[in-house]
Amino acid sequence: MKKIMVMIADDHSLIREGLKQLLEFDGSIEVVAEASNGIECLEKLNSFYPDVLLLDINMPEKNGIEVLREMKAENSPVKVLILTVHNELEYLMNAVDIGVDGYILKDSELAELKRAISAVIDGENYIQPSLIPALNNQLVNRDIEKDKINLLTNRELEVLAQVANGMFNKEIATNLNISERTVKNHISNIFKKIDVSDRTQAAVFAIKNNIIKLY
Repeated sequence: MKKIMVMIADDHSLIREGLKQLLEFDGSIEVVAEASNGIECLEKLNSFYPDVLLLDINMPEKNGIEVLREMKAENSPVKVLILTVHNELEYLMNAVDIGVDGYILKDSELAELKRAISAVIDGENYIQPSLIPALNNQLVNRDIEKDKINLLTNRELEVLAQVANGMFNKEIATNLNISERTVKNHISNIFKKIDVSDRTQAAVFAIKNNIIKLY
């Protein structure tokens, strides 16, 4: 049976050495390269061509999320399995959005890590089971917010962005060359559509959904 070629990117040499010994123990996996930072990782990927990259998030030079983003931008065929201490949802969501193949925590059992490696090799995504409920909940909430955004007109999005930037109605009216009354009407409609009751909540909604960056 063909060995699975793995590369390990982690800034702790003891973790790299420990993983190498554990993964190579039964002969089904060969660790072909190691990297201690993001730049070294990207360089070695072009020389060793592993099947799977075990990628830590916290690394110097470039972190794991930045490495993943560059790999996906270059359409790298290497499967990426993030192996991290971070169980916070924002890291997982970030990785999933970029297109990570798998995400597993460092406190996992070796058997689970091997399952994850096998899964991504077979073209499946593998998210550590304990993280899936929170991930699904976040994805559902994001879809709900996306539906709310789709209800807003372009003008309402412009007004919402200015509200989020701390502008008063008079300033918004001047900036958009419309009357204050029209601004008030837009804000009233915005509040109803995104289900908020004041400007602060509207601003939080706009920031969280990157509306400020778009307008």
